Amino acid sequence: MKAVRLKGFDLEPMTPVAAKTVGPLLSRIDPWARYAYTGEALTAFLANEEAGAPRFAIKADRVIAGAISIRNNWLRGPYLQFLGILPGYQSHGIGGAILDWFESEARSIGAQNLWVAASEFNTRALSFYEKHGFNRIATLSDLVVEGSSEILLRKHLTAD
Repeated sequence: MKAVRLKGFDLEPMTPVAAKTVGPLLSRIDPWARYAYTGEALTAFLANEEAGAPRFAIKADRVIAGAISIRNNWLRGPYLQFLGILPGYQSHGIGGAILDWFESEARSIGAQNLWVAASEFNTRALSFYEKHGFNRIATLSDLVVEGSSEILLRKHLTAD
């Protein structure tokens, strides 16, 4: 796993130090705050090294701006397992550039789908993914916590 340079920011392989920095910050914003994920829990998830599931620190001007985790081989295409961008870096094009990179990487290996899930209450995230060509395909009730639903979205990749 190597660093990637994208439109004014970098994706760098997640380190334990970066995870310890960004985990507590992300735990303060939705959806993780609403689900009461602790900084320690997010730090542990982000620092975990797992085959086929790379994690990256998002850095803007060498400062951590968020984190991303991808599950590479999931239903004929990769699954964007985690995307968290800190509030001060939102609405600056980072998320869109990440989705463009995510799609480009998937196409380079012949993937047929891109996948992501977002909490039903997270209308901003759902709108963001739909704006980038994802379609809602399933509602997963009680997946993360009882009484809440996650929306599974798919972007079908057609040959250019």
